[in-house]
Amino acid sequence: MAQRLSDAELLAELEPQAEAFLERHLKMTETWYPHDYVPYGDGRDFQAEPWTPDQPTLSGVARTAFFVNLMTEDNLPSYHREIYDMFGKKDSAWMTWVHRWTAEEGRHSIVLRDYLVLTRNEDPVKLEDGRMAVMEEGYDKEDKNALRGMAYVSFQELATRISHRNTGRYSGDPVADRIMERISKDENLHMIFYRDMMESAKHVDPNAVVEAVADEVMGFQMPGAGMPDFNRMAIEIAKAGIYDLRVHHDDVIWPILRKWGIFEMEGLDESAEKRREELAGFLSGLDAMATRFEEKRAAKRAKAEAREKDFVS
Repeated sequence: MAQRLSDAELLAELEPQAEAFLERHLKMTETWYPHDYVPYGDGRDFQAEPWTPDQPTLSGVARTAFFVNLMTEDNLPSYHREIYDMFGKKDSAWMTWVHRWTAEEGRHSIVLRDYLVLTRNEDPVKLEDGRMAVMEEGYDKEDKNALRGMAYVSFQELATRISHRNTGRYSGDPVADRIMERISKDENLHMIFYRDMMESAKHVDPNAVVEAVADEVMGFQMPGAGMPDFNRMAIEIAKAGIYDLRVHHDDVIWPILRKWGIFEMEGLDESAEKRREELAGFLSGLDAMATRFEEKRAAKRAKAEAREKDFVS
């Protein structure tokens, strides 16, 4: 088995690419301000007019999706700590990226909370209690090495981009859709940085890259998975088609795997080849699970439509 690089060796080898991708990012990114996206004229005093459940204009599913997205963004301090620890080299392009990434991500929770509070589309007490809960729970990358960490955030940033964008479209609110479109642009640029870093790593330590990718695809969880009642909310979001197994398989996992050419790589050692075979089997199973979920969802919708038709007639 070929000797694998330590995190320190890998990061040192890849730092020129990190610096190049950081410079590219800074040229591509657009400065924006949360206050430009939020209807401040809708704001009302909560002491004079307390929040009540009849005030939201978003559907229940859209509110659930917005809540999950905001709670996920709220945990930024934990993500910063974990990525800072993962790259762990002060006065480097890696650290410059970490701080820049954190600053850009910070806008997302600001604009989402301001929108939900000012439009009264969510109970502000629920939002604050949720924020406290997720931040007290925190987030732990479970001692992933640098390659596993970069593999994870490549998929996670794309998953978040798609979840945010679909939430905006589903909302039926042009203001919400514009906010989610803006956030999604940030998430896409963040994904590109990590995705391309993994592409570079593939040429430095290909066997370790394949194993890291296999580990993260097969063990993937969204960063909000630890929030209270996450499973119920995730099912509700999946039933609406905002983010489900089909989206995850077709629009998140496979586009990145194709970009990396994981199944076209040659000359892998025995361990990496075995993990790649396991990954292929997992993806086949995930595709089958997505199909079953789609079939069940379609059948339930058909029954509901039939019952409604019978009721009307």
